[in-house]
Amino acid sequence: MNGLERVLNTIEGKPTDSLPFMPITMMFAAGLTGEKYGDYARDHRVLARCQLHVAETFDIDHVSTISDPAREASDCGARVVYFEDQPPAIDESHALLHDKKSLARLKVPDPLGGGRMQDRVEGVALLKDKVKNDKLVEGWVEGPCAEAADLRGINTILLDFYDDPGFVRDLFEFILEMELCFAKAQIEAGADIIGMGDAAASLVGKKFYQDLIWPYEKKLVDGIHAMGGRVRLHICGNTRHLSEGIGQLGCEIVDLDYLNPVSEARDRMGPGQVLLGNIDPVSVLRNGTPDFVLRETERCHKESGPNYVVSAGCEVPRDTPHENLHEMRRYARCN
Repeated sequence: MNGLERVLNTIEGKPTDSLPFMPITMMFAAGLTGEKYGDYARDHRVLARCQLHVAETFDIDHVSTISDPAREASDCGARVVYFEDQPPAIDESHALLHDKKSLARLKVPDPLGGGRMQDRVEGVALLKDKVKNDKLVEGWVEGPCAEAADLRGINTILLDFYDDPGFVRDLFEFILEMELCFAKAQIEAGADIIGMGDAAASLVGKKFYQDLIWPYEKKLVDGIHAMGGRVRLHICGNTRHLSEGIGQLGCEIVDLDYLNPVSEARDRMGPGQVLLGNIDPVSVLRNGTPDFVLRETERCHKESGPNYVVSAGCEVPRDTPHENLHEMRRYARCN
């Protein structure tokens, strides 16, 4: 059974030969291949080369185009700062929507218009051409809260939740249209699943999440499904207070950062939800021993039950010992 089959069988509830192995490797992949991360994030050919190398080296079941959260914002016209060997960063001191009135003039960028969104689409197409149907190809879009923070500034958008929820909904409508266009282009290029990163949602209380964010995450998930796509939700941080709502989104895979007990997420999301991750990427994967990595991976698997994908809770740090990642992969292949 190959990687694509292994992941698809897992999310469809069919038998597999082992657990899928899907760690997020960005800076780790670039470092493994000897590339500067600035090149990885800005050139899909570099990204694809690094993803293919890391997937082959560690027998990973997918390749991914995730690199940084600034692609959509960049194409909207946001000011982005680029670094030689670090991820691009949005300059929030000059947020694109510092003036809320600017939203009325903002146009949805064409994902094939020659910007950073197109670079990701081309990355999907290149990876699909290289792996064919051997590994899962993952595209990526920003979720409504994360992209709102990119366009408006994280502190400002959180205040908007209190001060102007009507504006927040208008902004989310814009983001929904943009991300559905972006997802469609990636699916047509060959993406087998679309990752949706909505990290900023973890900073919001349960009521604001349910009233403002969840409806738009749900529309985005449903829209991707209507295109024939699948969804992997990734929200960094503590989402324990949001887990019931997350379990009702209908995502094929839900990532769990290390702050979220797997057993609790399983109880709240139900037995059918495929859960991924939960291993602390720093204290366990980067700083731990192979035996510690093995014990923690086994614990997460036992707490989750069969609908589980082996991974760290978030990105694999660039200086993670290779033996630790191999140990994770060994556990996946033996279970």
